[in-house]
Amino acid sequence: MTGDETVFVVDDDPSVLRAIARLLRMEFSVEAYDSPRAFLDAVRPEAPGCILLDLALPGVSGLELQERLLESGCMQPVVFLSGHGSVRTSVQAMRAGALDFIEKPWENDTLLNTVRRALERDREMRTRRNASDSIARRVASLTPRESEVFRHVIAGRLNKQIAARLGTAEKTIKVHRARVMHKMSVRSVAELTRVAEIVGIRPEP
Repeated sequence: MTGDETVFVVDDDPSVLRAIARLLRMEFSVEAYDSPRAFLDAVRPEAPGCILLDLALPGVSGLELQERLLESGCMQPVVFLSGHGSVRTSVQAMRAGALDFIEKPWENDTLLNTVRRALERDREMRTRRNASDSIARRVASLTPRESEVFRHVIAGRLNKQIAARLGTAEKTIKVHRARVMHKMSVRSVAELTRVAEIVGIRPEP
């Protein structure tokens, strides 16, 4: 666990909330909320961590709260915890992106392992988003012609083939290609192709 990760727990039963918080605080940083409103007022979508969410909450159901979190841009993994679960409800939760669904009363080891897995998922997602953002910034630094050359290069074309397509000299394409590789911080066409896939850049047909 890194120092800035937080497990956010939302449950309207005070005894359950205390028990979960006490268990998790042996290993994690925990913020506990006894109502959806209190949590929504305090939620920080950008904060590293995960959310342990009771399904049967007053006023706003756990599934509705999950939907609001997604709408607000909150990407932290959600684990549902409930004594009133059903197959249909758990399927709905999973389809909406929940990581797991744990029935009350819970096994301590199961709960702890699930939270560890949720935090690991959050780290992986943040690493991918950070990589994607970094690549997008590099792509934005390309000139229009460099962007064209980029798409031709990942299509597997040689400099002379690209030059013929773009109606320019091969040595000019060579210069553009070198600039693309430098700006994208890659050393091979294979690396360039991988970063293109990350940000959804398609080869020139």
